[in-house]
Amino acid sequence: MTLGPDFSFEHDLIARGALRIAGVDEVGRGPLAGPVTAAAVILDPQNIPEGLNDSKALTAKRRAALEPLIFASAEVSIAHATVEEIDELNILRASHLAMERAVAGLGQVDHALIDGNMIPKGLTVPATTVIKGDARSASIAAASIVAKICRDRIMVELAQQFPGYGWETNAGYGSKSHMSALQNLGVTPHHRRSFKPVHNML
Repeated sequence: MTLGPDFSFEHDLIARGALRIAGVDEVGRGPLAGPVTAAAVILDPQNIPEGLNDSKALTAKRRAALEPLIFASAEVSIAHATVEEIDELNILRASHLAMERAVAGLGQVDHALIDGNMIPKGLTVPATTVIKGDARSASIAAASIVAKICRDRIMVELAQQFPGYGWETNAGYGSKSHMSALQNLGVTPHHRRSFKPVHNML
């Protein structure tokens, strides 16, 4: 039985001489609207916030409580790929671009732990992929929390500019209310035109 993410991946890398280890995760691959957001986090081994986990496994209240603890004790970089970049490149490449930007924002990184099974092509530091990393690595879990909260805030702000799509609650995902708003209100500049449900409306 697993008890959630721990620091064992990081400890192995530290034992091999890597000191600045960044956990990297992204959020927002699936939505029909809004950017894709990535975070890179270097935890302090002596000061790891308790209760880190995959952001999807935490309540909104728990995520909100952990976020300031992560910012207070770790180095954090957040980056995005825009809707235009998603449409131009495709969502996989755009999410990797956001990850690359997040890692670059930390300055020197000795090693990156990447959630998933693909290392972004443009990454300029040594990296290891960790499948389901947000549930296994504390650093990736911290990145998943920070990225999700940041992207959710962006979608709440966009919802105020474009009311009716429910982005403040659905974060741009294709919920029933979002799909009916697309039918009734049309496509906004923040919709991903390369995504089939949006493309079919145009």
